[in-house]
Amino acid sequence: MEKGFAANINLEEGALLLFDKPLYWTSFNLVNKVKSVLKRALGVKKLKVGHAGTLDPLATGLLIVCVGKATKMVNTLQSHSKVYVAKIRLGATTPSFDLETPIDAEYPTDHITQDMIEEKLKGFIGINMQVPPTYSAKFVNGKRAYELARKGVEMELPAVPIEIERISVIHYIEPYLTIEVHCSKGTYIRSLARDIGAALNTGGHLVELRRTASGPYSVDCAQSIEGFSEQFLQSITKTVET
Repeated sequence: MEKGFAANINLEEGALLLFDKPLYWTSFNLVNKVKSVLKRALGVKKLKVGHAGTLDPLATGLLIVCVGKATKMVNTLQSHSKVYVAKIRLGATTPSFDLETPIDAEYPTDHITQDMIEEKLKGFIGINMQVPPTYSAKFVNGKRAYELARKGVEMELPAVPIEIERISVIHYIEPYLTIEVHCSKGTYIRSLARDIGAALNTGGHLVELRRTASGPYSVDCAQSIEGFSEQFLQSITKTVET
């Protein structure tokens, strides 16, 4: 399989492109860049381009971009289970459960051991109810929750069922815990960071997040947006010349 491609088919008919989303880019930014490159390369004015599963600007990793008729696959692709590597800072909380907002409270962590972490993580396996972050794209009375949260509106979103198939410790160097999570669609790793902190009788917030897989697709097969812009445009040009 060629790097960055989930299927070797005509782009005008439909294709899946695998990208490693850079830090600080929104999923929308990346989709718009891909659309711009392809429209110029294919010489078309209109082209359907979408993505299968939003990544926050502060997250990196696999983003599946659907082109042309492949946009019909978005809902199916979004339903796939996901794999994330998450770095959590224990002993501190933030309102957004990540680095978007500053620390609002700090707690001791000297009582935490790796054995304690391993034991508490077992409680997250299976189907559980999870409260999404208020700084999320969930709708509240017709508005995005993050829009209200940024205006200082206090709210708590209703809990939703999520499933964690597997969760394991990569390493723990106080106060930073790095884990790998295999989970269902709709799981907020930021909320998981908060909940793990609470389970350990301390605080917790997400400081790094990387999506490494979605269903059968791996970030190992993904390409950078820079590489796509340079190399893929060249490959299309060669095909047209041929």
